[in-house]
Amino acid sequence: MTVSERTLVVTGGGSGIGRELVLQLLGRGARVAAVDRNEAGLAETVRLAAAPGDRLVSFAADITDRGAVDALPDAVAARLRPADGLVNNAGIIQPFVRARDLPWEVIERVMRVNFYGALHMTRAFLPGLLTRPVAHLVNVSSMGAFVPVPGQAIYGASKAALKLFTEALRLELAATSVKVTLVLPGAVDTGIAANSGVEMRSADGGDGRAPMLSAAEAARVILDAIEADRFRVLVGRDARAMDRLVRLNPDRAARLVWKRMRGLLAD
Repeated sequence: MTVSERTLVVTGGGSGIGRELVLQLLGRGARVAAVDRNEAGLAETVRLAAAPGDRLVSFAADITDRGAVDALPDAVAARLRPADGLVNNAGIIQPFVRARDLPWEVIERVMRVNFYGALHMTRAFLPGLLTRPVAHLVNVSSMGAFVPVPGQAIYGASKAALKLFTEALRLELAATSVKVTLVLPGAVDTGIAANSGVEMRSADGGDGRAPMLSAAEAARVILDAIEADRFRVLVGRDARAMDRLVRLNPDRAARLVWKRMRGLLAD
């Protein structure tokens, strides 16, 4: 789907990849509805975009609130035009804690945001997308959906659920006008840890940071995939490398991740 003169909805538009998607979509001639629960982040995205109100609108909404989400399609249509595309980008990680030690409220929040949030948005917007002559649905999952990461068991489970949901949805929509894209990013510099309230650390006492793909480059890869109607998109060299290794030797892939990541686990 060529995004120029199309209306796209982007969740998590107040920071990271979501903000870059908003800015780059505008640069490609799209109209954009940015959705985020963080009003300050949304305001900064709007400031950076400096776009007129008939090209960019923002909605402070919590995607875990099904009632609020159900109101969005009509609100977007009233402020811009009916949505031609939806990018479910919003997501959070969990603290680096073993699953047995993770509080139930954290487990439920991760699942609500990463899986149910995307499900709410999809169910709300899909009826309208099906009426459009050309439409696109994008779900941003994670490399953690296909390779286990110690201390991120619930996050991985939520993203794996989103991955399989997207794969099945593609088949269900194959005879319709709605194209589907599954995005599997590796490490991207998005600030997701801070936005999730998670303190990062490393085995050597550092802050846990490693070389990452920029959010701007990740957004570019995603938008190129949308415009090429690609289904499965691996974002970053680490995601591509781990995808190959998992296919060849899943046990070796898991052991490699354990060796590199176990230092991040809280005691």
